[in-house]
Amino acid sequence: MLLKRTVGLMSALTLAATALAACGGGSSSASFGDCKITSKANSIKMTPVKSGTLTVETTLPAQGWWNGKTPSSITSGYEYCMAAELANMAGLKSVTVKNVNFAQLTAGHTTNFDLALAEISITPERAQVVDFSKPYFDSNVGVLVKSDSDVTEQNIKTKRDAAYSGTTSVDFLKNTLGVTPKVYPNSQALYQSVLSGQADAAFLDTAIVLAEAKASNGQLKVVGQYNTGEKYGAIYPKGSANEAALDQGIQTLISDGTLDNLSKTYLGPAFGGDPNNVPVWTVQ
Repeated sequence: MLLKRTVGLMSALTLAATALAACGGGSSSASFGDCKITSKANSIKMTPVKSGTLTVETTLPAQGWWNGKTPSSITSGYEYCMAAELANMAGLKSVTVKNVNFAQLTAGHTTNFDLALAEISITPERAQVVDFSKPYFDSNVGVLVKSDSDVTEQNIKTKRDAAYSGTTSVDFLKNTLGVTPKVYPNSQALYQSVLSGQADAAFLDTAIVLAEAKASNGQLKVVGQYNTGEKYGAIYPKGSANEAALDQGIQTLISDGTLDNLSKTYLGPAFGGDPNNVPVWTVQ
């Protein structure tokens, strides 16, 4: 995952803090926060793990993707509203958000959920222990530094580069950039390492670090990104009987432009800039 998500991550020892996210709009009495539901209700058929609600795992915080710091405070965001659309399509009335440890999620160690949306890069290794949906978002890995940093494309290998455990950024640093990274347990520890001077550069999905830079009040900036060809996918429990139905729903949201609209509505403002405008670096 590079995609790798920015203020108050729950302890790695806490695998899940669950809350029913009150949600607004949509069909009949359904409640989906601030999401403007456009999908057709009851257009896919699935059997949720908990009656009447779509149970979705993610890793918080994740600005733009999930707007709110705790499961119960989420009311909008790209992935939250994507989940709300899927819930509506399945004839469900709400989305239940579970905040889980990212490494545990991608290792297939979490249970009792319908799907996970957490900016998760699809990799062959992960696909051995979890099932992935069709891709729904393209992602590169961005380089986040302090605003007065001298980190460049040419000297990046000489710097103290960092990522957080369980993300594909760790593998990128080791196997592609050819450095030994400092590895932190979660995104907040990663960002703090740069702010405190323990690390010079944090590597994570470009969209995610752009959002963090915007939220830093000028303390951080994104200086470059590497084109990795990674794509985000939802995770399903291995062997889930709902995979075909949810894939159908995701494809509909791609085809009818819903996900493009969610990107414009939530990701652009959260990022504070277009990821396509970040300079693309090459490995020296």
